[in-house]
Amino acid sequence: IVVFGSARFRETSEAQALLEQAQIAGDAQAIARANTLLRNAPYYDHARAFARTVARYSARCEKAGMPEDRLFICTGGGPGIMEAANRGAKDAGGRSVGCNIRLPFEQSHNPYLDRWVTMEHFFVRKTLLIKYSYGFIIMPGGFGTMDEMFEALTLIQTKKLKSFPIVIMGSDFWPEMRHFMDHMLCGATISPEDLDLIKWTDSVDEAVAHLQEKAVTQFGLRRSRIPKSIPLLGEKALEGAH
Repeated sequence: IVVFGSARFRETSEAQALLEQAQIAGDAQAIARANTLLRNAPYYDHARAFARTVARYSARCEKAGMPEDRLFICTGGGPGIMEAANRGAKDAGGRSVGCNIRLPFEQSHNPYLDRWVTMEHFFVRKTLLIKYSYGFIIMPGGFGTMDEMFEALTLIQTKKLKSFPIVIMGSDFWPEMRHFMDHMLCGATISPEDLDLIKWTDSVDEAVAHLQEKAVTQFGLRRSRIPKSIPLLGEKALEGAH
């Protein structure tokens, strides 16, 4: 399950500490930045809680003798929401992976990944995240998050990709986006069934239940022998723990 969202968010305690430091320094710009981080921090905490719940769900599946029902977290491997999801999985003893991108200002993967691969191009990373996933969780984010979300919706809409669950969380961030989608519907640029591709919820348990129903049941996930890797897109072996 791939979790998308802003790379700019921080956890509540870190944002609060930055705000206190800025207030002590009396730096107005730093105070404004820290206040923004603190306002957005619940999204980081929410993504972490979601991934923690997924990891616990998968542990219960393993214990119950149903390893084929397990779900695992994958992210873009960077900071912010991506870090939060990988961190949440690790909190609960779960494993997660990341498809990191090499950027001038974001050189390394976050420290909570078990395995990762680093690549140069966004289109390759996006293709891998879609190719190897069974569902998307969309948290608040910027241009990159919108790009990833709308490409997945387009691929499903045009039947290039078998329909899989897309869950959007963080409802207070999305009112204008939902209004815009309704505007597209009114303008007949999308169909009513296109909006049915999206599950809107802030409930972690509801999101996990939706993924279990739409991913595990729909795709009939079962453990099978891992096929020999064929690097069609220039993929390299994952780094990290075995």
